Amino acid sequence: MSRKTISIRMPALGGQGAVTAAHIIATAADNEGYYAVSNPFFGAEKRMAPSESYARLGVVPIYDRGEVVYPDVIMVFHPQVITMGKSYTMPFYSGIKENGLILINSEEDLLTPEDKKLLEEKNVYVLSRDFTKFALEIAGTELATNMAMLGALFGAIGIVSKPSIEEGIKARFLKKYVASGGTATLDSAIEKKFKRKLELIEKNLATASAAYDLAREWAKEQGIEPFLPPPPSKEQAA
Repeated sequence: MSRKTISIRMPALGGQGAVTAAHIIATAADNEGYYAVSNPFFGAEKRMAPSESYARLGVVPIYDRGEVVYPDVIMVFHPQVITMGKSYTMPFYSGIKENGLILINSEEDLLTPEDKKLLEEKNVYVLSRDFTKFALEIAGTELATNMAMLGALFGAIGIVSKPSIEEGIKARFLKKYVASGGTATLDSAIEKKFKRKLELIEKNLATASAAYDLAREWAKEQGIEPFLPPPPSKEQAA
């Protein structure tokens, strides 16, 4: 494919971590050597209310930070985005570009015959899986659904490696803890909190990795080429 940038739209529901996913996606792509930006869009900031986040990745500098109207990729975090219209953009696939990709967090086929016809005409690939199940089985919580979604994204589009995904997740969750220089009790509390963070990161990494592998294999079966060329070298980017 001859893309120089790709735009990703993430319709979700409040509490699913789409904002966090967008941030990690951009950070992981940046670590891989691509240009990358992310930004959220909020309405009512409450659980189960519509939420939308965006990420843009490319081999050239990116200056646009607005709403993604014409996405190359759409990541649907919850079935209600489709079944109940809980999205700021309807139909949810509005604006999808030719040869694009849609990831849907559902084991069920939620697309109507009309939806399928339109997407087939545009040669849009659709991967529909229960990624929340990945989160529950591997991380033990549905809160890791966003990790499964971002892992599946990178597995499908084939441009960011697992080590870069790991760095993106660590950059988001792993804060530096400084010894207090005071009481042993406080130092012990900091150490326990740090340990819990490491355990959380390991579960998130495992969830993202499993979804990555599934999507990578699926993409190979579909004959999907990487959505971007290799990132520019440091000399080229300078």
